[in-house]
Amino acid sequence: MERLKSLFFPVIAFLTGILTVFSFAPYGVWGLQLFCLAILAGIVMVQARKRHAFYCGWAYGTASFGAGLYWMFISLHVYGGMNALMAGTGIALLAMFMGLLPAFACLLAFLLKKRFQTGNPLFLIMVFPAFWALFEWLRGWVFSGLPWLSTGYAFTDSPLAGFAPVAGVFGISLTAAVTAGALAVFCLSIWTRRKNLILMAIVVFVFLLSFGQTLRRVEWTAIQGNPIHIRLLQGNIAQETKFNPRQIQTMLDQYRTMITRQPADVIVTPETAIPIYPQSLPAGYLDNLLAFVDQSGSRLALGIPLADSRTAYTNSLLVVFPQSKDNMRLYRYNKHHLVPFGEFVPFGFKWFVDMMHIPLGEFARGDLVQPPFPVKDQWILPNICYEDIFGEEIATRLRDEYTSGKPVASLLLNISNIAWFGDTVALPQHLQISRMRSLETGRPMLRATNTGTTAFINEYGEVVQQLPPYVTGELSFHVSGTQGITPYIRFGNTLVVALSILLIASACLASWFWKRGQ
Repeated sequence: MERLKSLFFPVIAFLTGILTVFSFAPYGVWGLQLFCLAILAGIVMVQARKRHAFYCGWAYGTASFGAGLYWMFISLHVYGGMNALMAGTGIALLAMFMGLLPAFACLLAFLLKKRFQTGNPLFLIMVFPAFWALFEWLRGWVFSGLPWLSTGYAFTDSPLAGFAPVAGVFGISLTAAVTAGALAVFCLSIWTRRKNLILMAIVVFVFLLSFGQTLRRVEWTAIQGNPIHIRLLQGNIAQETKFNPRQIQTMLDQYRTMITRQPADVIVTPETAIPIYPQSLPAGYLDNLLAFVDQSGSRLALGIPLADSRTAYTNSLLVVFPQSKDNMRLYRYNKHHLVPFGEFVPFGFKWFVDMMHIPLGEFARGDLVQPPFPVKDQWILPNICYEDIFGEEIATRLRDEYTSGKPVASLLLNISNIAWFGDTVALPQHLQISRMRSLETGRPMLRATNTGTTAFINEYGEVVQQLPPYVTGELSFHVSGTQGITPYIRFGNTLVVALSILLIASACLASWFWKRGQ
């Protein structure tokens, strides 16, 4: 019976963790994230032993990541060639490993509660939220980082989105955890009939949502320059044929037709739209595209792997400009933040990669800070595929442009191929991540993807236009970029880390004064 009782709270935490997937895109029930966090915080608070607090956090994290990242199974099994059992086991182990971070967040919050005897308000509104945000931030860079499904992403359409340009997605995670803590205090105080705490919880809850909504009305950036004409192409090339040598010519012909259909100020293809090196292209293929660029006055942004030597090749964006004495001819962006196992092999895991059939598995890494490229009055800052889940890196690049006096990007551009994950929630989740980058930086985001979701996102994080997934087509529109520096561009994640540490220190100090007064 005692053993069954000890399993009750971890099981509740596990089931609650599964529910969190419905707070993210495409479902978007952001209030559910507050509800789930409130339950977890309350569960951790009532535990009597540290290992139970750890297990509850681990169960919650494992379930959340397992339910939210199940689509990785498709890349491993369907396209990677790994057998189903091994692929499923790999996803389960990844979820359990990632679940360790929320587990340690819960453990440290519990230990601090025991050490300083922090009561309901201090623990739920200060201690637990601070550790939650710190460990989400830690997940953004440990072992190269995987901040996918960070709590803050659930709130792109909520009042808390107003905190994005101030403290980024982890700042929203902190604010959401405090708001959830206030919800937990309210529920527990109703149960224990502590009217003073009920009022405090309501004040905190209403204040944060109201303040976030007020911040959403702040104009951090302003429209600058004349609009430019953009064409974003979505080739809808099936992943199983994308690297098939027999299908290469068909793909090349398709993209040549799409590119040359009509001119634009800039025409953008998805990541690796051209899946082979320029040296391997059919004779005359690039010459044909260059002739179109020169004749039409268009700029062509081409997703293509580039090889500098037999051992150094990059996942790149190559921009071709019309021939002119005053303009550059070529611009090159090399992907900086590479995907483990897909684009580089972590030490000791070559055996794992050898089990998969994914080509081009060991790329060279581009520099973190690479300049934007010009298109008339605008400057476009590119990133490739899941690089846009690292908001700190994009903020760093923009900050460097401001501080160094270089041209400052007015538009963000993401090119992706996430056909590796099929027609799953990975597509809307990635779109939601791109929306967060627009919110943080106050800049429009342009997305050109292979199978979806190709979209134009404005500086407020709103999707203005998008193509349905798994169709062949293009988006054609005019857009003006923005200029200005948000607090998040200026400070990055420093603000949320400092605020989290301050909350922990303040809770400890308040507990110490309270104990002295007893």
